[in-house]
Amino acid sequence: MEKPFSQEMLQRLLAGVAFVSRAVYFPSAASTNDALKRMAAEGAPEGTLIVADEQTAGRGRLDRRWIALPGSSLLLSILFRPTAGAKHLPDSLCRGEKSPQANASPLHLTMVCSLAARDAIREVLGLEIALKWPNDLVHEGRKLGGILTEIAGDSEPVQHAVVGIGINANWDPSAAEFDQPATSLSNLAGRSIPRGELLRGIVAAVAERYAALRAGASPAKEWEAALETVGQSVTVQSPTGILEGVATGVDADGALLVRSADGQVHRVVAGDVRVRSPRR
Repeated sequence: MEKPFSQEMLQRLLAGVAFVSRAVYFPSAASTNDALKRMAAEGAPEGTLIVADEQTAGRGRLDRRWIALPGSSLLLSILFRPTAGAKHLPDSLCRGEKSPQANASPLHLTMVCSLAARDAIREVLGLEIALKWPNDLVHEGRKLGGILTEIAGDSEPVQHAVVGIGINANWDPSAAEFDQPATSLSNLAGRSIPRGELLRGIVAAVAERYAALRAGASPAKEWEAALETVGQSVTVQSPTGILEGVATGVDADGALLVRSADGQVHRVVAGDVRVRSPRR
């Protein structure tokens, strides 16, 4: 395993990344998202982030458990206050449009962070990965990591949002019991992964993409192109039932568009998506 992070190391790694207002290191945290949400409620500024070497009660969408052994993964959460001084943000983000599912949140921040992770993995490691709607990082159908975006309360406009990023870095998850096949960056690269270099790359890419979002540039089309889900036959299990069809793309707000056998196009804002057949 790579040596643990430290507070001093974080400050050195993230020096010069303008978006970062404060970086906090935890050797172990139940959940980096939960810790940062508490800090946000106490007034922490936008750009505050938490990094941990271990999560003991991490979770993904639908409250699925996220396994993260000490030093094995890259685990961070970032605080956004998207409506502070905003002039060009998408209406759905400012309103905090929620899906019926717990912990759902505007997809624009998920887009920004997942694309940033893809950018950094390509830049630092030379690896190409894909995304799975709505929040997974994948390689050839195997899960590498995920994004969990949570917003504060039900009020308008959004007061703050916390985005957690978890990536399997230096361990072999192939023998672990997950609800889907999994892999890691070290498996793909065939070597140990420099988590610090990757951390800086991701945070710098998030800062750049978030600045573009605030300036009015939507990431939706680029995100759609990166989604391996698009063009595939899928089954969607949602709060309203089960839908089968072909994923044809996403709309401007990131909702998945699925064309059923009768030709009707359904807009999916929440659900568990399973691929039923390979892309043709």
